[in-house]
Amino acid sequence: MRTIAILLFALFFVSCSTAPKKVPPRPAAKADHKLFKSAKRDVKARRLTQAEKKLKSLLTGDLSSELIDDVYIELGDLYYSQEKYQNAYDNYLSIINSKIFSPIEAEAAYKAAKSLTKMGRFDEAIALTDRLLRYTKENNQSVINIHKIRYFSFNQLGDRIDAIQSLLTLSRLESDPKRKSSYRLRAVDFVENQLDEKDLSQVAFNSEFEELRAYALFRLGRIEFENKDFGSARGKLSSVVQLAPDTELADRSSRIIEQIDARRKVNPRTIGVVLPLTGKPKDVAYRTLRGLQLGLGIYGSDPSNFKLAVIDSETNPDQARRAVERLVVEDNVIAVVGSLLSKTAVAVASKADELGVPNITLSQKSGLTDIGENVFRSALTSQMQVRELVRTAMVDKNMKRFAILYPNDRYGVEFANLFWDEVKARGGEIVSAQIYPSKSTDFAGPIKRLVGTFYIDDRGSEYRRLLKDWYSKQKVVNSRISPPNDLLPPIVDFDAIFIPDSVRAVGQIAPALAYHEVNDVTLLGTNLWNTPGLLSRAEQYVENSIFVDGVLLTDDQFQKSKFYRDYYSTFKSYPTIFEAQAYDVGLLLRQLILSGERSRPGLQSALQRVKGFQGSLGELSMQNDRELSRNLVRLGVQDGKILRLENIKAKATTDEKNPKKVTK
Repeated sequence: MRTIAILLFALFFVSCSTAPKKVPPRPAAKADHKLFKSAKRDVKARRLTQAEKKLKSLLTGDLSSELIDDVYIELGDLYYSQEKYQNAYDNYLSIINSKIFSPIEAEAAYKAAKSLTKMGRFDEAIALTDRLLRYTKENNQSVINIHKIRYFSFNQLGDRIDAIQSLLTLSRLESDPKRKSSYRLRAVDFVENQLDEKDLSQVAFNSEFEELRAYALFRLGRIEFENKDFGSARGKLSSVVQLAPDTELADRSSRIIEQIDARRKVNPRTIGVVLPLTGKPKDVAYRTLRGLQLGLGIYGSDPSNFKLAVIDSETNPDQARRAVERLVVEDNVIAVVGSLLSKTAVAVASKADELGVPNITLSQKSGLTDIGENVFRSALTSQMQVRELVRTAMVDKNMKRFAILYPNDRYGVEFANLFWDEVKARGGEIVSAQIYPSKSTDFAGPIKRLVGTFYIDDRGSEYRRLLKDWYSKQKVVNSRISPPNDLLPPIVDFDAIFIPDSVRAVGQIAPALAYHEVNDVTLLGTNLWNTPGLLSRAEQYVENSIFVDGVLLTDDQFQKSKFYRDYYSTFKSYPTIFEAQAYDVGLLLRQLILSGERSRPGLQSALQRVKGFQGSLGELSMQNDRELSRNLVRLGVQDGKILRLENIKAKATTDEKNPKKVTK
């Protein structure tokens, strides 16, 4: 019998006043001691089968001997090492249930609890460790091991609160600094990432959770901040500062408190701007900034006392997010304009909506206004272009059937999907669609697939008939003469082809279509086509094409507008669509604020009600999805010039028109 247990526990079953008194063991025979030592040598030598037989044979003898508890422990350990956890548990439990007193009874209970966790019986393991803790001395490794079992079991059962309490106990008991810190950090992770609001409240308002209260209060405050319950959020975050001063958590709480307080501080004549003023986009950014300055009256012939607070986003989403926070907290701006880039637009819009400040984004990225009710947009979006392009083709030009030839990139796929949906919504039909690799230079395969000449087997009978006719017309037939590759004529059963790609690609696709005899169809494009490069690359092959944009820079109507004259007079340069869009935003904000909107909620509400506002190029109206709609310019090509569609003369007769077909 062991007189000193490996784990020094106080006897917990016998100590219970209600438990039946156990009797002392009897001495064991010398032969039994010898057999037990032999079994232990077998275990050490990994002769486990022999060891098991010897230990079991000892259990067929006197069960009241001083050796029996050691036999049960040894046999239980053997089974545990073999992952036979039920057998191990049964042997450990035999010591607990025995009427014979054993000084290693608590050790057996601990090992029984471990076996229960291995079998997934966590509730039983917790109950057993409860009894162990009542009669175990504090501040030793035994207690630490018990709490490890309890933490593991609570965690497996999803009982986060009890799991956290076990971690806190482990952190208090552990003497090793690294392990102590590990337990504390694990408890913090539970609070920061795994608790729901009910559990967070239980931690936040219970002193037993010590420093974890601050983390729970911070999360609750953050949730209330996001739910726009700013009063409650401020109270909880202030408590964090008091409970955990001079910590990172207190600094984070203080910054949010500043944001909450900043919501009540507004300078209605200060507009915030977040633009990429460095790097590749800087030229467009500065053009945009000048248009905004002109619209607000900071420069130009109609001056005002408005101010701009401008921060460079550095094309970095994190920097853009911090910029919005600074503009609200430090500059007390009434609105934020920007960003231009898809890369930073979500960061700007999300932070602005979180802080309750209206954001007018200038980015074309899809879905921005879905972020929140404070996000508006003034930009030529893909949806606007497709809507107007399809309306023009189907209503004005009476087209019904379409094909789509598009690149396998984000731009091409987005426009192709939008075009398809819009045509279907208007009752039209997409009869063919083909994709090609982005930046491709060979379009023969996609075009042949588009018009049904790539897979000959699909038109087998037609091809055999045409082949027979071809051979019948040959005066001489021999092995050196083979039929042409273009025996099958293209199936051109559509009125127009939509090609959402750059002029570089269109400059190759348009003549390739003519080469493959895809004639007498209208080419449809996006605002990427609105550049002189379309004419120099695609030449006559884009005659009578149709595309849309926000402005035609060479148009008399644009060049004679007040905006165009004022911009050139002020900055001595010619404006583009970027300056025009930003000018409209500045002009709109100026008028709404001068008409009495001096708060962010008031400005947000006024922006939603904008109808028929006279902008740089016509009337602007805010749609239900907070997209600022404008009249787009419908464009086409005639006689080597990009013109407004309404200025293009009626198409000439078939005999008079310039043929597109390329000589083969």
